[in-house]
Amino acid sequence: MTSVIGNLQEVRSRIASACASAGRPVQAVTLLAVSKTQGAAAVREAVAAGQQAFGENYVQEALDKIAALADLRAQLQWHLIGPLQSNKTRVVAAAFDWVHSVDRLKIAQRLSEQRPPHLGPLQLCLQVNVSGEASKSGVAPADVPALAQAVATLPHVTLRGLMSIPEPVADPLAQRVPHRALRELLARLQAMGLALDTLSMGMSADLEAAVAEGSTMLRIGTAIFGARG
Repeated sequence: MTSVIGNLQEVRSRIASACASAGRPVQAVTLLAVSKTQGAAAVREAVAAGQQAFGENYVQEALDKIAALADLRAQLQWHLIGPLQSNKTRVVAAAFDWVHSVDRLKIAQRLSEQRPPHLGPLQLCLQVNVSGEASKSGVAPADVPALAQAVATLPHVTLRGLMSIPEPVADPLAQRVPHRALRELLARLQAMGLALDTLSMGMSADLEAAVAEGSTMLRIGTAIFGARG
């Protein structure tokens, strides 16, 4: 039985050390606890330890969990970080606070059209395929500027930045390469006049490399909840 509270403390310590090494304030980095395949009880344990932002990969599993934790809804942020099909945009637009995995204009348009007005804008990131892997979803880096400009004009959603899931590598210096590419791409979009502030990059195995390259949101699952069965 892993201790979610103890693991969260360890992860926060790693983030603080990484920020200190990078000369960045720890407040500049948000910890997103990836709770996919975890039950509502594990999320409650994390909430008791002060965690408020949670990332989910699978829409139906997430909707069930959000419903089971409805009593905590006002204090939690729910982030969809997994693939989003167009037939799921309506329920996602109504249930989530953030979507990190936008890779087509059609998806962003549907989220904009289907976002309930009383909830305020849905926060979006574009998923970028920085490693060029055929098996990964995401926009090719060359196509990001045009998509970002189009998404930024949509009502009821706010484009916040970029997300990536680079190919895993063990070497810390090699880990920094795709993160640096995403940071440079964000800077290019900012230079075009887009008001973006989010780099969703870095997971349990490479959070130090991501922080060093400017990550503002780390998606940490295994290091908090333990290895998934």
